Amino acid sequence: MATALPDAAPVAAPRRLRRRRTFGDFLTQVVLPVLAVGLLAFAGWFVWRNRVVIGNPPPPIPPARNPFPDAVAAAGVVEAQTENIAVGSALPGVVVEVLVTVDDEVQPGTPLFRLDDRELRADLAVRRAAVSQAKSDLLRLESEPRPEKIPVVVAQVNEARAAVVRETDALRRAEETFARKVTTEQEVIARREALAGVQAALEKTEADLALLKAGSWAYDLDVSQAGVAKAEAEVQKIETDLDRLVVRSLVAGRVLQVNVRPGEFVGAPPGQPLVIVGNIDRLHVRVDIDEFDIPRFDSRAPASAVPRGSLQERYPLSFVRVEPFVVPKKSLTGDNTERVDTRVLQVIYACDPTNRPPLFVGQQVEVYVEAAGRGAP
Repeated sequence: MATALPDAAPVAAPRRLRRRRTFGDFLTQVVLPVLAVGLLAFAGWFVWRNRVVIGNPPPPIPPARNPFPDAVAAAGVVEAQTENIAVGSALPGVVVEVLVTVDDEVQPGTPLFRLDDRELRADLAVRRAAVSQAKSDLLRLESEPRPEKIPVVVAQVNEARAAVVRETDALRRAEETFARKVTTEQEVIARREALAGVQAALEKTEADLALLKAGSWAYDLDVSQAGVAKAEAEVQKIETDLDRLVVRSLVAGRVLQVNVRPGEFVGAPPGQPLVIVGNIDRLHVRVDIDEFDIPRFDSRAPASAVPRGSLQERYPLSFVRVEPFVVPKKSLTGDNTERVDTRVLQVIYACDPTNRPPLFVGQQVEVYVEAAGRGAP
């Protein structure tokens, strides 16, 4: 039979310790929460104060305004009337002297810079000596026969004739003695052979005299004259190369840029234009018209240009020509929607900046051309 367990003894309640509040308790229970709430409020205020405000501020420079109700807008570049002529060197070499500076006026034939010509000048001296030698040979042939040579050959002819007479007389005496049975037949044959030999020698000396008096052969003169012409042509070639080492301007205008210095080596063709020359008495503007705007373009319509950075200035343009070859666009505007495979029609306009701020070659302008009606060609 199970026995009942005695009741558990009652547990005593824990005693609550009481102590005096310290300054640390005050900091942790009061100061720190208040400081946290204050920092949170400051952070919210700082974020609100420095938030990004999206507004629509006015531009620093008013944009260019289209002066026509319907216009073809395009980008243009100012260039010289003769276009920007990039002058290079036809021959490679080291630049020894630059003869112009930027903004100098030049005329056709004005020297721009000069290359080292010492090697060509030495070669020119050799070629000129060859010309002198060829001319001396030609003069010698034209002066033939030499007067002092004729008496020598005439004396040789007389000597040969005397030998013929002597051998003829000796042969006659040998034949007479042979007829009288005094000499042998062998003696007669020897005399006949000796006579034949002196007769041949006489013919040779007479031929030499005739050849000497005839002078030089015409074909020898032709060969000598050709040699003189060849030597002179080589001299002219060297002189031409020497002249090409002095690079000159071929147009009248002004030096726009100089990209070469003494001591630099220039190749043919150079890596960059060495000197840029152009006639800027009257400026041209090369306008790139998008291929989609070509049907709306009318060369007879008025046009005006507005330079970038001075959008309130307007320069009237006059049509010059159209280059009828649509080319890929090279100068991009940077617009994200612009296609890099855009092709443009280049139109040339004349611009007169008189009584207006000056324009400079290479400056970009905004061009507006009044658009043609839909029925216009």
